[in-house]
Amino acid sequence: MKKNKKLIILLLVSIFLITGCTKQLKDAKGNIIKDEDTNQVLIENVLCQPTELKDEYEKAIAKKEKDIKKQYEDGDISKKDYNKKIKSLLDVDKLPVCSEISVVEGGYETFWTSVFVKPLAWVMVQAGKILFNNYGLAIIVVTLLIRLIIFPFTIKSLKQAENIKKAKPKLDKIEKKYANKNDQQSMMQKSNEMMAVYKEYKINPMSGCLISFIQIPLFFAFYEALNRLPLLFEGSFLGFRMGMTPLAGAGDGHWLYLILPIIVGIVTYFSFKMNKNSMGSEDQLKQMNMMFNIMIVMIFITSFSMSTSIIIYWVASSVFTILQNLIVKRSK
Repeated sequence: MKKNKKLIILLLVSIFLITGCTKQLKDAKGNIIKDEDTNQVLIENVLCQPTELKDEYEKAIAKKEKDIKKQYEDGDISKKDYNKKIKSLLDVDKLPVCSEISVVEGGYETFWTSVFVKPLAWVMVQAGKILFNNYGLAIIVVTLLIRLIIFPFTIKSLKQAENIKKAKPKLDKIEKKYANKNDQQSMMQKSNEMMAVYKEYKINPMSGCLISFIQIPLFFAFYEALNRLPLLFEGSFLGFRMGMTPLAGAGDGHWLYLILPIIVGIVTYFSFKMNKNSMGSEDQLKQMNMMFNIMIVMIFITSFSMSTSIIIYWVASSVFTILQNLIVKRSK
């Protein structure tokens, strides 16, 4: 079961890495270019024209072009590399206007971008239009809509987790029974007894893999759409600039931005706590608890350098996770 789950996760991550991802805008020396005001990393493969950051983009691209020409004049790169680099420079004016973006804009690119990222970006643009051009609210609404679509699958997985808790005493007894038996016959008997318990409590070991198969691509697609759609990081929501990171906001004297990582830490803690798997030995559960605590601390620290738009998505998704867990627990 664990091997199958890991294999599916590895496959999905591999598809993501192979088929496309967000490309950061870099200068000729390979340094990442950021907006001076918000500390927002400028994205090279944006899906549409930036407006507020257009001058920043044009300035950065013009400087990059100048540096490439200098590299060629100094003999650091060949004529072929020079032409290739100049040709690959982003032309902001050729990009479509964000409010008029379509699912088929720019034709077919990669499987990842065309099937996942573009449709999701288009949905968020349409949601923003309906919600009075409030794209912070659009992120929340689309996040909740997507979570509602996969809600039946998630509920099934959560119910199975509850069944696993009920089956745990019997499963622990089987583990203890075969603790020091490693021969093939004992292993087969152990497997058969465990499968009998799974059947008794209606547990499907592969159901967790199905949820991962659905959720992981959606998470990556959402994250990439948020980064590649200028409308989503150029606006503001509840007084917070969506392209601003808490670190940059606090650096400019806007201390209210430090509330965002605190909110991220709180909702992540409760979300992770409710999703803990109670299956395994005492040592395994201790290791799992330690791993969860490390992940929560890492996400909290990372949130200081997340843009507000990413934080809005993370908080909305985590709050939904908490609520759906409460619903399942109360229904039981």
